Amino acid sequence: MSAPAGTVLLRDGDVRTGRRALPGGWVLLRGARVLAAGAGEPPVAQGAEVVDAAGHLVVPGFVDLHCHGGGGASFGGTGEAAVAAARTVAAAHRAHGTTTLLASLVTRPVAELAGSLTALAGLVAEGVLAGAHLEGPWLDPDHRGAHEAALLRAPGAADVDRLLGTGLVRVVTLAPELPGGLDAVRRVTGHGAVAAIGHTGADEATTRAAVDAGARLATHLFNAMPPVHHRRPGPVLALLADERVVVELVADGVHLHPLTLAHAARTAGPARTALVTDAMAAAGAGDGTYRIGGLEAVVERGVARLAAGGAIAGSTLTLDRALRFAVTAAGVPLDDALAAVTTVPAALLGRADRGHLEPGATGGAVVLDAQLRPVRVVA
Repeated sequence: MSAPAGTVLLRDGDVRTGRRALPGGWVLLRGARVLAAGAGEPPVAQGAEVVDAAGHLVVPGFVDLHCHGGGGASFGGTGEAAVAAARTVAAAHRAHGTTTLLASLVTRPVAELAGSLTALAGLVAEGVLAGAHLEGPWLDPDHRGAHEAALLRAPGAADVDRLLGTGLVRVVTLAPELPGGLDAVRRVTGHGAVAAIGHTGADEATTRAAVDAGARLATHLFNAMPPVHHRRPGPVLALLADERVVVELVADGVHLHPLTLAHAARTAGPARTALVTDAMAAAGAGDGTYRIGGLEAVVERGVARLAAGGAIAGSTLTLDRALRFAVTAAGVPLDDALAAVTTVPAALLGRADRGHLEPGATGGAVVLDAQLRPVRVVA
């Protein structure tokens, strides 16, 4: 057959479609769309770019539920500057295999968040972004992390409806113990978004009530929430134990010790574990001083902390690094780690076209070498 322009044939690779393992397999894509995949001799596609993937893994494009920035830029702000910054962030992460990306917005005044969503709308329609994630302002001040305390507030119904009514928000992180918190969980899910529990001081009972109300995600589990106590399990164990909840894990060796990461991934299981970056502007850009919302962060040796107080201020991760850390440092099985950056987050977002390499998928493909480093991203 004659292949249209932009067609790529990845052949002779160790293909993991997310549903099948195809040793010596091939994937045929036009742009980011998968036309066919199989094992053995690939079809003749005259005019297609043929990529020899022998000795390499071929996997779906990565899906990041939680990312604030990269390439020296951050999501947020308004107008054309916000659009340009968002394109920079998306390109920086795409180079590392992430082809489906939520724009995570830190705590700002509600009116400013509404303006940021307006600025991002065109990029969502274009497919550069998969939507937005609101991390704040409905967070617990005592577990605020890198969020401005003065801007935190309880989730009023009018504010929730204003921001969720745009149709752009796919995930909302909130503290369910705040006044109106459980109602906010129901309102978020009523708008078709995922309610996530995070930056919270909730006890076990309140956490369970929030899941019963519809919460389905734990924002960077362990971080910005009470530690596990043998008589007060708090949110961590409640979220790990509930089979309805997907848990985010930041696999950078800073947010979580490798043993903690391994334990959480093993407890939640491969169907409920999502690796995220929680990346800020320094991801792919190097050490220096950056802004997170209205706060200053200093990045030294790849670790981001607030200049005032020293709280962890996101990460400098890309998802390929998270994948490598999970496998090599924490011992997470490769297929489980791959699911955590592809099929699991895609399913949480309800994106049946992402996170796999079966025909009809639109998330592109990543070719990884033996060290799990991307050598080609088709997107």
